[in-house]
Parts: sequence; C-alpha cells; structure tokens
Amino acid sequence: MQIYETIDSVRKALDHERERGRVIGFVPTMGALHDGHLSLMEKARSECDFVLISIFVNPLQFNRPSDLTLYPKPFEADVNKAQGVGVDGVFAPAVDEMYPGGVMYTKVSVAEIGESLEGAQRLGHFDGVATVVAKLLGISGPCRAYFGEKDWQQLAVVRRMVADLSIPVEIIAGATVREPDGLALSSRNVRLDPEQRASALALRNALAAGISAFRDGVTDAELLHQRMIHQMEGRPHVEVQYAEVVGPDLIPVSTVDEQSRLVVAANVGDTRLIDNASPVDQL
Repeated sequence: MQIYETIDSVRKALDHERERGRVIGFVPTMGALHDGHLSLMEKARSECDFVLISIFVNPLQFNRPSDLTLYPKPFEADVNKAQGVGVDGVFAPAVDEMYPGGVMYTKVSVAEIGESLEGAQRLGHFDGVATVVAKLLGISGPCRAYFGEKDWQQLAVVRRMVADLSIPVEIIAGATVREPDGLALSSRNVRLDPEQRASALALRNALAAGISAFRDGVTDAELLHQRMIHQMEGRPHVEVQYAEVVGPDLIPVSTVDEQSRLVVAANVGDTRLIDNASPVDQL
C-alpha cells in the first residue's frame, strides 16, 4: 500500500490507474478509522479496481478550536486498518499541502441543504465540508466516492454539490454501522466515559421510538417528533439539539412516509453526536 503526501503524487498515481482502464474507488476520511469507515472501504474494494482513501483532518469544518485539538489522530493504526481491508493507497496531505499558507480563499457553500439541522447549530460547518470534498474530488478525478449514511446531511450536501458543479464522480452511500447495542459508530465515541456511553443510547432509542410509531400507523410528524424527544430529554449527560422528521431535501415535513428521514442530535457531555434512520429501518 502506497502513502501519498502530495497532490501531484496522488494525481499521477490515479491517472496511471485510469490509463490502464481501472475504476477508482475513493473513500474520504478524517482518520480515527472505525468499522463504519472500513465498511465503506470494503464496499469500494468489492466494486472497484483501485481503492484510495484520504486521511485529512480538515480544519475548515471545526467550529470550536477545542474540537480540532481533541480530534483523535492515530495515523499508524489507521494505515494498518486500511491495509487490512485491501486499500491500495492513502492520501495523507499536510494542511499546507491542501491549503497553501494555511489559507483557503475560495469556499464552496451549498445553500438550504447545508443551512438547517447541523448547519444551523454549527455555522459554516458544511461550507468547510463542501470545500474540502470539492477539492479532494478535484484531486482524485473521475471515480466512485463513498460516504456513510450516518452523516446523512453531509451525504445530501455532497450529492447536491456534485450535481450542481457537474463533478465527474459517482457518489455511493454506505449503510450506517452500529455497535451491538445500536449506537452508531463515530470517531467521537471514544471521548465518552462509561456513564456518557450508556446515555448516548438515547439517540438510537429516539430513532427506534419514531420507527415504532410509524409502524403503528402514525404519520403525523409532530407526534413522531414528540416521541423521539421523549426518549432523549431528561437522560443524564444528554443535551438535546434536535429530533426532526425531514424529506429528501432535508426540509421538515408534516406527514411521514417511506422517503422521510428521522434525524437526531445531542451533546452527550462535551461530545456532539448525530444519528438518523429511515422510518422503515430495522435498528
């Protein structure tokens, strides 16, 4: 497995692979890899000829400097995990390589989709996401790019950006991977102490309550909202941020159907967690 630290080196490698007629699978990450990331790599491995991942902790998408400082960076362990699932190459640029001089004057913003939910709570977050993903996809060139459904709003932002800018990349979603008790895997989970880890299940339980209500015939979004909130409020260490039912465009809906999405977020201690599900999912 090759590690590329410069834009020029990874571009040359991918161009060489395409000249050989090989399909590129690309999994952008910020490292701290867990089984959710690895499932995307395995999916790319099964569908593509050459699999590249990126490991780049993007400073543009952190609203609080402390979050950037605390974000785990186990690079050697990440490389070993990627190699273990058959990844062919890792693009691991320094900040100055991606943003010369530490400054990025050009920014990409996806209006409306990136302004609600997480975008409303973390101002500018999705501008940072869209900007770095646009740059990474510009570096990678034509490929299949894999993103997890756990970050549902991010997936929607990336899909819209790629469509609007006619970027020659196919966006492929991978299902959320969960712990045995149902907690969605996240690089942030390692920051939870045992009590917070137990309380974090409130997010999964909120989604389960919404799914259960829908199966019982409840299609009033406000009723599902109330049932989800009930599962989260009052739990130790849990500060509810939102529990909403939205449509494919992330706009809140009044009537729930199979195309809707249940989305929740909470601060558990000092750690922000998000989760989502379709009302017909099995959790």
